[in-house]
Amino acid sequence: QVQLVESGGGLVQPGGSLRLSCAASGNIFSAYTMGWYRQAPGKQREFVAWITVGGSTNYVDSVKGRFTVSRDSAKNTVFLQMNSLNAEDTAVYYCNAVRGVSRYWGQGTQVTVSS
Repeated sequence: QVQLVESGGGLVQPGGSLRLSCAASGNIFSAYTMGWYRQAPGKQREFVAWITVGGSTNYVDSVKGRFTVSRDSAKNTVFLQMNSLNAEDTAVYYCNAVRGVSRYWGQGTQVTVSS
């Protein structure tokens, strides 16, 4: 059974940083593209970043230069380093694993950027 468990969310001041982690179980890490999505109150869930098995990355324009996605295959964990956070980054952040038509989601972790 596949499980994705996010951690690392919290309250941070504008300009601050957070590092999200997503631990994957179920033997998928070596074959799936791992991604991060977020959903702000009253808005649809949106793509943030993804990283392929080979290490290629992609980001939504609003986070380019501020966020970095990475993966540690030895730990079956994907990370999202978030710097220069602002209020518009406030959302629930979800980890995602996808391969073809197979897709899994974590339960989400709240990130709140506020002074």
